[in-house]
Amino acid sequence: MMAQFLGIKAQYPGALLFYRMGDFYEMFFDDAVAASQALDIALTKRGQHEGKDIPMCGVPVHSAEGYLLTLIRKGFRVAVCEQMEDPAEAKKRGAKSVVKRDVVRLVTPGTLTEDSLLEARRNNYLCAYSLVREDAALAWVDISTGECHVMPLAPVRLGPELARLVPSEVVISEALERDLAGIVAESGASITPLGRTAFDSTAAEKRLCSLYSVGSLDAFGSFGRVEVSALGALVAYLEITQKGKLPLLRPPQREAEAGVMQIDAATRRNLELTHALSGGRAGSLLSAIDRTVTAGGARLLERRLSSPSRDLNIVEQRLESVALAVEQTRLCTEIRDALRRVPDLDRALSRLALDRGGPRDMAAIRNGLEQAESIAKVLQDRELAPLLESALADLSGHQQLVALLAQALVAEPPLQLRDGGFIATGYDSELDEMRSLRDEGRSVIARMQTEYSNVTGIPSLKIKHNNVLGYFIEVTATHAERMLSEPLSDAFRHRQTTANQLRFTTPDLTEMETRILNAGGHALEIEKRLYSSLKDNISGCAAKIYATARALSELDLCCALADLARGENWTRPVVNTSRTLRIEGGRHPVVEQALRKQGGAPFVANDCDLGDGSDIWLLTGPNMAGKSTYLRQNALIALLAQTGSFVPATDATIGLVSQLFSRVGASDDLARGRSTFMVEMVETAAILNQADDHALVILDEIGRGTATYDGLSIAWATLEHLHDANRCRALFATHYHELTALAGKLERVENATVTVKEYEGDVIFLHEVRKGAADRSYGVQVAKLAGLPEAVVNRARVVLDALEKGEREGAGKQKAIIDDLPLFSMAAPALQPTATVKPSKVEERLKDVHPDELSPRDALRLVYELKEASQSRP
Repeated sequence: MMAQFLGIKAQYPGALLFYRMGDFYEMFFDDAVAASQALDIALTKRGQHEGKDIPMCGVPVHSAEGYLLTLIRKGFRVAVCEQMEDPAEAKKRGAKSVVKRDVVRLVTPGTLTEDSLLEARRNNYLCAYSLVREDAALAWVDISTGECHVMPLAPVRLGPELARLVPSEVVISEALERDLAGIVAESGASITPLGRTAFDSTAAEKRLCSLYSVGSLDAFGSFGRVEVSALGALVAYLEITQKGKLPLLRPPQREAEAGVMQIDAATRRNLELTHALSGGRAGSLLSAIDRTVTAGGARLLERRLSSPSRDLNIVEQRLESVALAVEQTRLCTEIRDALRRVPDLDRALSRLALDRGGPRDMAAIRNGLEQAESIAKVLQDRELAPLLESALADLSGHQQLVALLAQALVAEPPLQLRDGGFIATGYDSELDEMRSLRDEGRSVIARMQTEYSNVTGIPSLKIKHNNVLGYFIEVTATHAERMLSEPLSDAFRHRQTTANQLRFTTPDLTEMETRILNAGGHALEIEKRLYSSLKDNISGCAAKIYATARALSELDLCCALADLARGENWTRPVVNTSRTLRIEGGRHPVVEQALRKQGGAPFVANDCDLGDGSDIWLLTGPNMAGKSTYLRQNALIALLAQTGSFVPATDATIGLVSQLFSRVGASDDLARGRSTFMVEMVETAAILNQADDHALVILDEIGRGTATYDGLSIAWATLEHLHDANRCRALFATHYHELTALAGKLERVENATVTVKEYEGDVIFLHEVRKGAADRSYGVQVAKLAGLPEAVVNRARVVLDALEKGEREGAGKQKAIIDDLPLFSMAAPALQPTATVKPSKVEERLKDVHPDELSPRDALRLVYELKEASQSRP
């Protein structure tokens, strides 16, 4: 057995080997050590190999999926090795013969299909990247849903595209591993290098033609050699991992890079499109707007949100469908109620194709198609937008398959094929006959038990069954003497004695057991044969079922966005090909929902008007006033509009955005030796080098990570470059008030500020954006709100006043003023008087206070409070 294990393991050196032994998957040697640590299970030792103990651990077959998920998430690959014959067959070859075993599947992050291993509401993409001379292409599939796509893609765009797709695994040529490993790692995907032959375009074309059973790929469109290479590499990898059982893949769809809004990884992260900065989905835009009721609709929403369209016709079709659903509330509600009963057709079909499904997946196909037919009847003769008309055409046409599955399957079939009992009574006469015999045998066993109890005079006698003895008669040890003595010993054959019972059999019982087992086994074999026939019928309709699944997802997304628009008071945007970005009463969808849940003040809506006369707004104002929220909300509104959704505003006109860039927040990349400022500069460089005149850029606090004048100069030059070279639309937030002077120098730059009010030394944030410029940042007041010690806040005010006075009086005077500042003392930090408050003024303020009534400490506190109340400067 160890020789067999080592021989199979040698074929899969990079994977853990799940070696099937009866009801357990066992692991040995280094695999056992690694798995026991990763799964936190016991590590034992059995036997010896080359004079050393063999480490060993195992997991039950029936619960293996949970362990597989843990291992995959921790970066392992797992080769699943099954028993390929019954142990009885092995014994026929000799007493020491080993059961034949072989790997039936290589489990990797990009090839998962089981519901328990996947997120139902997210795609699980496997990508392949091919580079042939000057040409390159990216192909990707989700074998759990059958999607297949390919697009030409220059190496410089690989990172952003992987950020869009968020694949689980990327296949590349071994020759490219060193160059691309870092880019793939940044996307969070695992990397799998393959040999050069997997990317050979000639072999790839043959592979694809065989997969789709066509003589030429021309039927699917025109693909370049490098695109065929990438697609072929995916198929080659699937052949390796699926051991010949290829999934049902839809014909490949060619995508164009120019067809969607370009969004780089940093922007996706900063805008929290599908994942919040804190990690996870909660707090993201996707979480805030997702009202879909089907898994397919949820996956479609994430794809649309990650890839907003730049095709005006497509955007208008989507908006028209949502508008219709908004108007027809009752129809929308009826459709959503029906959609709630729609299972995940895509994944059920994929599992059946890969022989990983079961009767319950067939029931999912039946139930889903039944709901599709009922929805089609609801939509018939209704006024529909073109996109919904197209979806309606794909919902019906499954009557024959639905009737077959309804007749063949019970209402609630079991999960596993081996459990049997999923074929309905009356569907197959031979099966009914075997079931009748099996069930009749059970009643006969009950009658035999009564008969034997009467013959022996033992009321407690039972007939039981186990896998070792089969059917047997069991009595307690108190009746042992009677059963083992004549005449009963002649009829009852003693088989086994346990601590408290004796077990017997009879010729009649043995004969009945044979009849029952044969009937039950035969019935299960018939069910398996019928299952295979039903699966073939479903596979023959795969293309139509996939089309129906797409239509149901489209309907779900349309109705979900309509429900969102009605519930959140969103409006339909006007989208055109201009460079306008005009938003009235815009709101941040995530922040607005968060405020509502917290029971706080309502979100303050704001306007934005970019394009034509003013491409760039220079936004000033204090921290905590809402500048970053304002920047993000306008970017999200543009993105939502091109997704095909209504937007959180009272009115919006969006000129199609070609690229969306965001440079906000502060983070470092220590693993790559990048400081916070370096990351800021790298992201800014990417914007300035790529943004075109239809891009939308939001920049927050450029230059803050370095010295004041360095930062100011970088921010100044960046703003000029956006205006003169990129000529894009931009929202530029800054604390460098010197930049506001550029509004008078650059014709398309306009100043805007977030308003605040001061009251008794504190700052009140109004969160309103208006035209104009701020002259202060109110940093000390914000520090006070944050809870800095009073002594620190007071000292900061003193230093700030000194610096501002020095700035007014000139650089030379400023140094002298700073030098004259007394040292900060921690002895009584809250009581330090300023250097310029003269004793005579103190005496004057305290003239009405008797000196015995105040300690020196209280007196100084009063002095400081009086100074603050009068708002006098030191």
